[in-house]
Amino acid sequence: MVELTRVYHFSAAHRLDNPALSPEANAARYGACHRPHGHNYYLEVAVAGRPDPVTGMAVDLARLDDAVSRAVLDRVDHWTLEQVDALAGVITTGEGLARAFWRILAPEVGAGTLRRVTVVETAKNRFDYQGGA
Repeated sequence: MVELTRVYHFSAAHRLDNPALSPEANAARYGACHRPHGHNYYLEVAVAGRPDPVTGMAVDLARLDDAVSRAVLDRVDHWTLEQVDALAGVITTGEGLARAFWRILAPEVGAGTLRRVTVVETAKNRFDYQGGA
């Protein structure tokens, strides 16, 4: 098996807010991130496969790019994440986004080939999700 990680970019606004908490509790819990703000995110999608004996490639990059663009990037780039239907009910932390993007991408690229979804929110914050709980 060969693992390939493809890196994508999108820009989006969001605010951290748990609807189960009061506005005061959200502000105390999330601080400045409770206010609307934005990030230039990187989305890393790792997939695995066996190299094809004819092409030598384990993954069809055009097919992967199309799936990621259609399923995620076209829906989130230059949007407010809380307004994205596919993210309804998701607290848009990096952890929440990584899990949500996995859920969205797994049927598109094949759960058996999807190995990891990473959301890079800032130079200091990256969130890896590998399926499961």
